[in-house]
Amino acid sequence: MEPLRFLAWPFAACLVLTGIHAYLGLHVVERGVIFVDLSLAQIAALGTTIAFLAGHDLHSQAAYFYSLGFTILGALVFATLRGGSRRIPQEAIIGIVYAVCAALSILIVDRAPEGTEHLKYILVGNLLAVTPHEVVKMAILYSAVGLLHWIWRRPFLAISTDPAGARAAGLHVRFWDFLFYATFGLVVTSSVAIAGVLLVFSYLIVPSVAAMLLANGVGARLAVGWAVGAVVSVAGIALSYVLDMPTGATVIATFGLVLGIVAAGKSVVARIR
Repeated sequence: MEPLRFLAWPFAACLVLTGIHAYLGLHVVERGVIFVDLSLAQIAALGTTIAFLAGHDLHSQAAYFYSLGFTILGALVFATLRGGSRRIPQEAIIGIVYAVCAALSILIVDRAPEGTEHLKYILVGNLLAVTPHEVVKMAILYSAVGLLHWIWRRPFLAISTDPAGARAAGLHVRFWDFLFYATFGLVVTSSVAIAGVLLVFSYLIVPSVAAMLLANGVGARLAVGWAVGAVVSVAGIALSYVLDMPTGATVIATFGLVLGIVAAGKSVVARIR
């Protein structure tokens, strides 16, 4: 029973991450900006890194607000750039922002004590160290964000699935884009503080891609995404405990394995038909 008690809160944290990220991933995949989460997560990590260099603890309120401020700024940039020059895809800008923020984080960490350990932390987090307070706070925040997305579901879905139609209907696309990215950034800021950049990206993209392979329609894809995220969370954390491997990296690898199985199964079924 002791191992189960020890792993209970990491399991709970992963399920909370699944709940919001599987939904947000549907928007990201529809928009075709797959790396926006990775980029916003890296922006959040850069804010945390600067706070760390300034002498703040990684889990302090100051570090959180540093991270949130950087992320909101990134949200404003991405919302402003959408619909700009067609010669430069938004995904290219997102990739550049990610690369620059990652490089800056490395340069800053190089000047900080215990920099290597901090770099590992911002990449894969430390799920086993999550506290009940952090999980409850994260669940309340994500529920509030989910409620806002439910209230604003029509404009959010419109600008994700048919931005041209949304403009024709009179929606202020850049305004709604900023609200989407701002709430998205609020989620990412909290998630990166616990799970790290790479694990947050996996929770956002892998369940959504698996859902697109297996289901049609927003409701069905959301259900599949939640199921995939929950199964991988349980399997990944259990494997990391049994095999004594880093938790975040093990969950990410399990996501990759499950997505490979889903894709292979889809291919086999298609050939049989």
